Amino acid sequence: MPYDLVVIGSSLGGLEAVATVLTALPAGFPLPIVIAQHRGAPPADGDLAALWQRHTTLAVHEVEDKAPIEPGHVYVAPADYHVLIDTRETLALSTDGPVLWARPSIDVLFESAADAYSERVIGVILTGASADGSHGLSAIRARGGCALVQEPSSAECGTMPRAALAATTVNHVLGLRELGSVLGGLAGPPAAGR
Repeated sequence: MPYDLVVIGSSLGGLEAVATVLTALPAGFPLPIVIAQHRGAPPADGDLAALWQRHTTLAVHEVEDKAPIEPGHVYVAPADYHVLIDTRETLALSTDGPVLWARPSIDVLFESAADAYSERVIGVILTGASADGSHGLSAIRARGGCALVQEPSSAECGTMPRAALAATTVNHVLGLRELGSVLGGLAGPPAAGR
């Protein structure tokens, strides 16, 4: 299996977009997924982990500092924290300043994933109203990783997908349901027992 991690970035319209991608993943999806969704201060957007848990049989958690990265789990950036891939085994939280007015920042997550996983990471950019994620997706591609982008015309806000497409070459530009199917194919065989 060529990939070990999936990172997803989304903003405006992302709650529904991420739910659609999670629903479209095959049962037993084996890779860990880390999501940076632009969000307001708590409790403005509620508990994203609980919201997205309703759309997948994978375990969905809000990231805690130094949390282990486990196969087949979904990790959600908490409000007002950056999430970084600390090592190939752990996640880290940071309160460094916002990047492009966002914390969590998609670029911060994706760049740290590129550093830790090189060619073994898949970056996914979904709907959003800023250019956050475009530099991070470029970093993933520069290390030989895989880049997937939501088709801008299918996004609630196509600004973020268009910025990603302008920043780097990508492997696939797809609708949300197709993204889930392609991720399933890239991830390899499902994990037993899930």
